[in-house]
Formats: sequence, structure tokens, C-alpha cells
Amino acid sequence: MSPEFDAYDSSGRLLAEDRAGDNAPPLSVSELSGMLKRTVEDRFGHVRLRGEISGFKRAASGHLYLALKDDNAVMDGVMWKGGAQRLAFAPQDGVEVIATGKLTTYPGRSKYQIVIDRMELAGEGALMALLEKLKAKLAGEGLFAPERKRPLPFLPRTIGVVTSPTGAVIRDILHRLADRCPTQVLLWPVLVQGQGAAEQVARAVRGFSVMEAGGPLPRPDLVIVARGGGSIEDLWSFNEEIVVRAVAECSIPVISAVGHETDTTLCDYAADRRAPTPTAAAEMAVPVRADLLAGLDEMGLRGGRAIRRQAGQVRERLDMQVRLMPTPDTLLAPQRQKLDQLSDALANGLRHRVADARARMGHVGGALRPALLRQYVTRATERLERLRLRPDYLTRLHHDRATAFDRLSRHFTSLDPDLPLQRGYARVMAGGHLVQSVAAATSAGAVTLHFKDGTVDAIVGHGGAGVEKPDAGAISSSSRPARKASPPAQGQQDLFS
Repeated sequence: MSPEFDAYDSSGRLLAEDRAGDNAPPLSVSELSGMLKRTVEDRFGHVRLRGEISGFKRAASGHLYLALKDDNAVMDGVMWKGGAQRLAFAPQDGVEVIATGKLTTYPGRSKYQIVIDRMELAGEGALMALLEKLKAKLAGEGLFAPERKRPLPFLPRTIGVVTSPTGAVIRDILHRLADRCPTQVLLWPVLVQGQGAAEQVARAVRGFSVMEAGGPLPRPDLVIVARGGGSIEDLWSFNEEIVVRAVAECSIPVISAVGHETDTTLCDYAADRRAPTPTAAAEMAVPVRADLLAGLDEMGLRGGRAIRRQAGQVRERLDMQVRLMPTPDTLLAPQRQKLDQLSDALANGLRHRVADARARMGHVGGALRPALLRQYVTRATERLERLRLRPDYLTRLHHDRATAFDRLSRHFTSLDPDLPLQRGYARVMAGGHLVQSVAAATSAGAVTLHFKDGTVDAIVGHGGAGVEKPDAGAISSSSRPARKASPPAQGQQDLFS
């Protein structure tokens, strides 16, 4: 401990004071943080740092936050959105990378960090480790399952190709298709290497998948994703998760033809069929037209031979059946004999029939005498006289019908509901319906009494023993003033009891 510190400490001063000769004035926290920031940035303006990614996080703004670590130390890092968009791979925890950037400090937390401008995988081993990790993840989701593979169409009418429009791949595919079986080809041009290649390939595969039949462009029956050979870095776009998922989700069968025979990408695992080369993909896509024509010719020849052989066999069986069948004379001899017999019987039958008819006509003709005809006419005249209408019959019938009508009229008059009202009775109505019991009158409350000379409205009490007398205004008459009702006849029941 310095003597000055002892002096200050032993003085017990409450306020700090500047002392003569002191060349270290107090600094603010911000000033000291700024000095450290400038020192670190000047000293470490450009560094390349090798380490393993840990705690990777992509913010909503597009910035990347991570930590680079080795066995003994950890350093925070940040990569701004512009640099993150230029990355050729998707960073993940556990991947060893080499980050290029500059060191700086973050005064808000008294921490130092590296601002990464460029980040690359630390060698092929790290790239393979990243590949295996992504492969295990996608395989765990079932994207590479064999049961998801679909058969390729035998003879596709339209083939969609996703590749570079300027490379030799598309020329090889078109040339091979023209040699084997000319087919319509739709090319979706994309980048097959470098920044943005994975997004373009995935967009092309999804674009073919969502095309509708009957649109301005024919919907492909088969899609080929192709690229020439190269290093693992050159083919890395086809290992990106976005491409693998697009191929796996495509609604059209997909052939993956990326690289040469020894090259393998995750796109090959997700596709329905893997081709060792783009040329082999074209061979898988369509059959050989010459072989098809030769097969058709062969099938035509075999069909003709089969038909001729079948016809020969049928002809032989027919000849055998013809030899076994009787001749027409043999078949028709019994019918001819029977026809002769029937012809003779018909002539004899006609002669007998005519003779019988003549005999019956002679018998009937002898019975047709004038006396018999007059007797028949007389009987018919008598029947006609009996059927004629006589006045006495009509008079009796009219009297019987009038008597029946009179009885019906008297019965109808006796059923008139207003007839009892002429004898002093009253009809009780409530709500347009006839009241037939005390319970119905009590539940109705307000009733209308119909007399022979008018109607009177009344209120029925609920006491059961008697009826409460309504007020003077509670009883109202109809439009026709009611006469004073005569006292009820002896023995007539009170309607309100």
C-alpha cells in the first residue's frame, strides 16, 4: 500500500480534494470505457479467431449472437444482419468455425466481444460434422424414410428441371432425353453454388409443386434437381435444410442428380430417387422410345399370332362339330311329314265345318216364321209399356221426398243453439268458446252471457261459494242494449252458483 493511500486513509476526509502535483485526475466510467474501447479496436482491428460455436441465437432483427470457445476460454461474438445474409452455411452449436472480424468492447456490460465480418467452417472435418448433425436431425423427423419414397411415372409428359441455365448439366439432360424419348422440359433457372443458391433451389422446387393442372404452363409429372460435380463446399447448397425440406415436401416425384457418382448430399436422401449423374437422371426419367416401339411391334406380332392360333383352333372345333351335326334333310324330314298330315286334316276339317254350318242354318231358317216374329214384337211392346213413366208414380215419389225433407227441416230447427234462449236460458261464452263447467268459467274470469234479446259481459268470482258483485262499470252491455231479463223459471239453476 502506497504512503499516499495511507495518508488519505488516515486523514479521514469526507470530500475528495485535488492535491498539488497529482497528474491523474479522476475519470468517469464512460470516459474509461471509451478509452478501453479505442485501445482494443486500435490494437485488434483485424483478427481471425478459431473456436466452437456455443449459445447461438438469431435475433428478430436478423443479427446473430453467439460465443466462440475452446478448452480454456470463451469470447462473445456478434454478426450483423448484412454479414449474416452472406453466410454460406447455417451456424449451429458445436460447429468449429474461423471467424474474421475486429475486437471491441460493450461498455454497457463491461465486456469485450468480436464483431464478425466473415465466418467459415474450420476445415472439412467441421463441415462434415455439421453435415452429420443436420442429417441426424432430418432423419429423426422421418424425411429420409423409405416408405415416403414414391414411384416415378413410367412416361412423363412434362419434366421440370431445376439447375443452372448456363451449365453443361441442362445440355446433357436435354441431349439424353432427345436420344431416348423426346419429352417436354420446363427449366427453372437457379444458382447452384454460392450465396442465395439454396433459397433459389428451394423456391424452384416449391414452385413446381404448387403448379396447377390446366394452367398456362403444363404441370410437370417429374422434377429433376441437378448439378455437376464439385467439392463438398461447391455442393453445400444442396445440403441446406431449406432445400432438403422443399424436396421432401414436393407433391411431384423428385430425382436428385447432384454431383458425380461418389458425391452424396442430403438432397439425395430426401428425393424419391437418386441418380449418380444428371445424364443418369434423364435415363431414369423416360424409357427408350426405340425400345417402346420395338416392344409394341413385338406385342403386335405376338397378338396377331395368338389371334391366328385361336382362330385356327376354333375353326378345327367348328369343323368337328359340323361333322357331328345332322344334315338339313334329316332335321326337316319329320316336320315335312307332319306338315303333309296337317294339310290333309285341314282340308277335311273345312269340308265338315261347312256341312255343319249349312245344317244349323237350315234348322234356324225353318224356325223363322211370321207368327213367331209377331209374337216377339208383342212381348217387346208390353215390356216397353211397363217401362214408361206414369203421373201417379211421379206424384207418389214427390210426396215421399217432400215428407222426408220436412222431417229433416224440423230436426235441423230443433238443433238451433239460439232456440233455448227463447225459453229463458242463457249461453255462457268465454274467448269465443262455450263454457260448459264451473271450472272453465272460474278459470276464464270474464265471460259473456247471451240472452234472446242481447249479450251481457260479466266477471266470475273465484271464491267457489258465491260470486263477488262487480262494480257498476264492470258489467258492460254489447252494442245492442240488453233488456231487463225476466226472473228465472222455477227450478232453473243459477248460472253463477
